[in-house]
Amino acid sequence: MPVVLAVLPLLLVIALLASGRASALLAGASGLAVTVVVVLIAPPARSALAPFIVRHALVGSWLAWQVIAIVVGGVFFYRCVRARDAARRVPDDRAAPMQATQRLHRRLYFTCFLLGPFAEAVTGFGVGYIIALAGIARLGVRGVPALVLGLYSQCLVPWGALAIGTTLGAQIVDMSPTSLGLLCAVLQMPMHVLYLGLFWHFLRAVGARPSLAQRLDDAAWTAITVIAVWLAHRVVDVEIAGAAPLAVLVALRWLRDERPDAMTLRHVAGASLPYAALTLALVLTRIVSPLQDVLRSLAAWRPFADQPPFAPFYAPGFWLLLVGGAMLLANRTAAAKVVRETAMAAWRPSLVTLLFVVMAAFYVAAGMAASVANALHAVAGGGAALGAPLFAALGGFLTGSGAASNAMLMPMQAALAGETGIPTAWMAAVQNGVTANLTMLSPIRVSMGAAILALTGGDGAVYRSAWPLALPPLLAGSGAIVLLLLATA
Repeated sequence: MPVVLAVLPLLLVIALLASGRASALLAGASGLAVTVVVVLIAPPARSALAPFIVRHALVGSWLAWQVIAIVVGGVFFYRCVRARDAARRVPDDRAAPMQATQRLHRRLYFTCFLLGPFAEAVTGFGVGYIIALAGIARLGVRGVPALVLGLYSQCLVPWGALAIGTTLGAQIVDMSPTSLGLLCAVLQMPMHVLYLGLFWHFLRAVGARPSLAQRLDDAAWTAITVIAVWLAHRVVDVEIAGAAPLAVLVALRWLRDERPDAMTLRHVAGASLPYAALTLALVLTRIVSPLQDVLRSLAAWRPFADQPPFAPFYAPGFWLLLVGGAMLLANRTAAAKVVRETAMAAWRPSLVTLLFVVMAAFYVAAGMAASVANALHAVAGGGAALGAPLFAALGGFLTGSGAASNAMLMPMQAALAGETGIPTAWMAAVQNGVTANLTMLSPIRVSMGAAILALTGGDGAVYRSAWPLALPPLLAGSGAIVLLLLATA
């Protein structure tokens, strides 16, 4: 296939998203339409055109459905939590004064590196960001500094929303999602070291200057976090490998710092019950082998022999719906309103996922990804692989979604790995790790934060302060590619 035609859908999607005038929905629809047109212009040589289009539209829809089920479940769960809090009249204390410096530092670390990432791992779609911003505001931090620190809730997004982006990326390159998560956990280690250094830099804007002892404490907790996430992949599936260790660390850190009395413990335990129940259910279904085997086979459906099956009672979306529904019953909340809110919030990301994943299915099967990779290799040789982190960063920044970016770029990255001799698994890890981390700086996230905090300076003021957050994933991804090129030389 001519490389001009092969690259056209990608260039169109990137141009539309970069313009700031087109939504991800419009970009995805346009990219899919142009991809189909390219297939019609340069049809596959070894397959009849109509069966080819029908099959790969269905394959892409099947892969997308497995992600959409988690999207809907995650949004429903979050809406149920909000409805429960409204019914219990949880107070909003965002007008609290600034905390004392030492206490402020401890609580900001807890919110940025533990609580926010945990909430994002369980629910996803920026929910962790919302929770982190609320927590930071309660500490008295305002304006751009609050928004920049809130972005840290997205620093473990390869495991966000029960790792749906990682799962999708692994499916595209035909590898185990947990294996891909394990490699991403390795890449996350240097990223987190750099994130921590930037965290100390950003603290200056709120008047907190941690002592050497406090910095050593931060470093120890950061090391424990990334090692725990890495080790979790050897015990549980990737969907819970981020949420499970973070849940334990959140509890331990909070108990150490707050030393709560019995009344406070009861209050926090009640507020945390939905997250604890969901985490426990997911952990048990992934580590209790008999239960895991039963749920994986119960009503499992596999319409395509070469594609992953869907086991409804094992899928994370089922447990999100189950725990969320239990909350509604326990608090006698109006279910119809929650369902309506879920539908209004979930239809757009679900449709965007469908469009991008079907586009990716055509992109791979029609040979477009291979054509782009061949052209890059012809121009730059093995050095073409150095562009992989930049592509991944651009995809995460523009789409604000690891799933959408992987659907759009993972096929090309895998083909590029084949051309340059880099192991496909490691190239997939670079794509997934870098793109997921760059979603924190996407216009979607920044605009959402500015709206929540009613920021008067606009997005530009945020980017002028927050742009260094792009460096950890870019440096870690580029360093990995250099090492892999040296190893294959």
